[in-house]
Amino acid sequence: MRIWHMTADAPRMPLRAAPEERIRLRVGTWPVAPGQSVWATCRVRGKDGSATELVRKGRWLCNEGPNSIWEIELGRFRRGDSVEYTVLGSDAEGGDCSSEQFAFSVGPKLLLALLWHQHQPLYAPHHAGPGPAILRQPWARLHALRDYLGMAALAAEQPALHLTINLSPVLLLQLDGYVAHTMTDAALELTRKPAEQLDAEERRQLLASFFDAHWHNQIERHPRYAELFARHAAEKPFSAQDLRDLQMWFNLAWFSSELRRGELRLPTGKVASVRRFVEQGAGFSHQDVLEMIAEQEAVMEAVVPLHAELQRRGQIEVSTTPKYHPILPLLVDTDRATLDRAGTWLPERFAHPEDAHAQVRAAVADYTRRFGVPPRGMWPAEGAVADFVVPIFAEHGVRWLASDRGVLARSGKWGYAVDDPDVACQPYRAEAAGTELTVFFRDTQLADAIGFSYQHYADPARAARHWLTDLKERLASRVSGEDRVVTVALDGENPWGGYVDDGRSFLRALYAECVAEPQIETVTFSEYLDGNAARDLAPHPVAGLERVHELFNGSWADESGSAPGVDLGTWIGEEEENRAWNLLGALRRALSDAGLTPEAAPEAFEALYAAEGSDWFW
Repeated sequence: MRIWHMTADAPRMPLRAAPEERIRLRVGTWPVAPGQSVWATCRVRGKDGSATELVRKGRWLCNEGPNSIWEIELGRFRRGDSVEYTVLGSDAEGGDCSSEQFAFSVGPKLLLALLWHQHQPLYAPHHAGPGPAILRQPWARLHALRDYLGMAALAAEQPALHLTINLSPVLLLQLDGYVAHTMTDAALELTRKPAEQLDAEERRQLLASFFDAHWHNQIERHPRYAELFARHAAEKPFSAQDLRDLQMWFNLAWFSSELRRGELRLPTGKVASVRRFVEQGAGFSHQDVLEMIAEQEAVMEAVVPLHAELQRRGQIEVSTTPKYHPILPLLVDTDRATLDRAGTWLPERFAHPEDAHAQVRAAVADYTRRFGVPPRGMWPAEGAVADFVVPIFAEHGVRWLASDRGVLARSGKWGYAVDDPDVACQPYRAEAAGTELTVFFRDTQLADAIGFSYQHYADPARAARHWLTDLKERLASRVSGEDRVVTVALDGENPWGGYVDDGRSFLRALYAECVAEPQIETVTFSEYLDGNAARDLAPHPVAGLERVHELFNGSWADESGSAPGVDLGTWIGEEEENRAWNLLGALRRALSDAGLTPEAAPEAFEALYAAEGSDWFW
């Protein structure tokens, strides 16, 4: 009699064992004969040091040609159990046989590293005059009201949930400016001015811009705001009271649902809420407007302290981005840009790796000043990486980066098979010029589903279940190695305007599903690398990771109309983009010809670095 296990016709199902999950062992024997029996001996070692011996009998399932197929059921086991087992058999004539020893550990089948990227470009020109700088757009302020504080507060509701939030330095620079009253924006100044004192041009600007909100999710749901919208659409005149109510509602609609419906106790010691204004609905006074603006400042002031508090608890990791969100490989050398769309061409060469160093160095310094420790990781702007930027990050102490799996697919001589979960669900060691760091590659499908699809679901809980089911069926059930990790990285601000309730119902359902699902464990990126004994997470030092060869010069984006595969064509190659690069080059030459250095002319170089931001090339 012969016996076999862990083959195509006799697998262990599932291959990876989650806590409390039953395990089925398929076993094959030869030849088909009466009087045979099959069983398994099993030794279970608990993380508490306990040991248990088990014997489980198998049952015959069927005959396939000359072979018999059997099944043995094991479990259920506890998290942290280590299981060793052997399958054995005997026939009617007393002949015995056994397999080799097999083993598995019990824990989550897949670790989930979720990253929310929070960023706004610098909306102000270089400003050296009296009074606050006037930002050209209000988005840093308005997204702070809905997203930057609210997303962290939402994570805090689920202490078992671990995730990463990326805060770009240029975003935080603007929030600082609002709180210190060194920055403002035109919409805020139109809000602040008493409605009776608005001149004709200011009234026109207010009516032209204060309905710049999502109709269904920000305007229609608020009766007075919808009434004002209808009045404007009908070209009816606005009284001073109408204008003041519009001043209020344009701003109130951007506050998170937590602040519109209740209150948040902030780590600054303040309590933020606009519920009283939402309940009032109409007939606001100018004093109401000023108090609402004060609530905005309290929210913006608390963004960094709340993230710092959650990071100290170990629940979140805060990562960062090179200071002004530049496409770092393009700063190093535009001649090495990946362009693969017909009709595109390269600009005059711009090659200033010293600027790339300056952007990373400034981000590390800014982060350290705010959080008291240097950052461990970065989300490079637009996920743009290349093998030749690895030393720039590594030399400034950055231990990990995150990018898109499309970059992994184009790395190496032949690319990587990213449709294989065992290939995609792991970080890689990137090496260059004697340096090394870890690169995580995000699952594009899971990220895009949140960013572009689930806002169309009528039932947020169903959307959350659908997302987790996709993760389990497409990835968790197919990975063979232990401690595989899937990265999901996306905007933490832009999707939520399209969701009912600012996406809160969806996110609460998603977070609850992730915490409750034994097959999944959420982690921060540094937690994955360093381990966390309190959560039974083993360390994964960079030296033990598989190497990614020839890290591709690309980003998350595949430019429309280009050859398949990620590239950098969104930020270079067209006439207006190339003109911008040529202007940057001319500025760089002018600074050099004048003998200026960052130390001698810091304001000039700061303006240069701001102009290198990716957003102006989009």
